[in-house]
Amino acid sequence: MATITFKGDTIHTAGTLPAIGSMAPAFTLTDSDLADRTMTEYGGRKIVMNIFPSIDTSVCAMSVRRFNAEAAARPGTVILCISADLPFASSRFCGAEGLDKVVTLSDFRHKEFGTDYGVRIMDSPLAGLLSRVVLVIDEQGRVVYCQQVEEIGQEPDYDAALAVL
Repeated sequence: MATITFKGDTIHTAGTLPAIGSMAPAFTLTDSDLADRTMTEYGGRKIVMNIFPSIDTSVCAMSVRRFNAEAAARPGTVILCISADLPFASSRFCGAEGLDKVVTLSDFRHKEFGTDYGVRIMDSPLAGLLSRVVLVIDEQGRVVYCQQVEEIGQEPDYDAALAVL
């Protein structure tokens, strides 16, 4: 269980992030067309997982915008923006913003993702949502970078994550 904060108050997640050097857990998540997607569909590429509570918050929206801009310059890399939002919300946001370089995915049907990756928030008003995390997975499926943002209202360290690509 990780301990992070929300507006300075302590909150907890369902577990811990996958360790650097470990194989990333398999997952099934739902895309904007309501189709299930699995980790194997993104195999052979570097994967940046931008995990966050909700696209309808300013910091989460900023992270999707930033990773969308960075994705265009990184061939062989896929940026997965993952939240508990309904796929309609993510699709609406990306469409309104003109963001087409990221893949939005939801765990609304597959709650095991939050447990397997240790990112499900277990208490506080945000209980059930996902914490703010960036993971980078290499072409072989190994975790090469992870950051659990300590204060959920802060942005991740984009430069550190992108440096491992």
